[in-house]
Amino acid sequence: MKNHNNTQQKVPRCDWVTDDTLYIEYHDNEWGVPEYSDDRLFEFLVLETFQAGLSWLTILKKRENFRRAFDNFDYRKIADYSDAKVEELLTDKSIIRNKRKILATIANAQAFIEVQKEFGSFSHYIWEFVNHQPIQNAWKSQQEVPANTPLSDKISKDLKKRGFRFVGTTVIYAHMQATGMVNDHTVDCFRYEEVRRV
Repeated sequence: MKNHNNTQQKVPRCDWVTDDTLYIEYHDNEWGVPEYSDDRLFEFLVLETFQAGLSWLTILKKRENFRRAFDNFDYRKIADYSDAKVEELLTDKSIIRNKRKILATIANAQAFIEVQKEFGSFSHYIWEFVNHQPIQNAWKSQQEVPANTPLSDKISKDLKKRGFRFVGTTVIYAHMQATGMVNDHTVDCFRYEEVRRV
């Protein structure tokens, strides 16, 4: 993975990127890159769950706290969390202390494992929706980029049917963008062509 930190201010980026270093690094090195690892896909699912109603930058700033609190996003461990563990998380001021989202994360870990059993991997299941090929969009401006699509509606519905929570269509579209199922870098962004070639 290329690291573009040395050119932080010199290149055109998507409009949503602020001058926050964490945001720049995330945009330049992670966002939109096709992700096929179940561990990483689950990590993004957890983060997207907690992001609902909040800014992504807020979540990024707490990402390492979430990693520590949620056993490095190990869905096998999270699936077995006890009531005592939930109470422990609710007292952890370094994360988002939202009981519904914490319980959703546990339910999602359990559902994630069931999907793995059925499809061999969560990656195979989720990427099947795009025929295992990233959708290459060509947005000229941030205003054109949708918050959700008929496909994210379909995936959201299927995930809910499988017991996932906090997986509304907007959350799922954000997950698709983050994990490279869609390339939603605008065409003037320096990452647009780089991500296309991945």
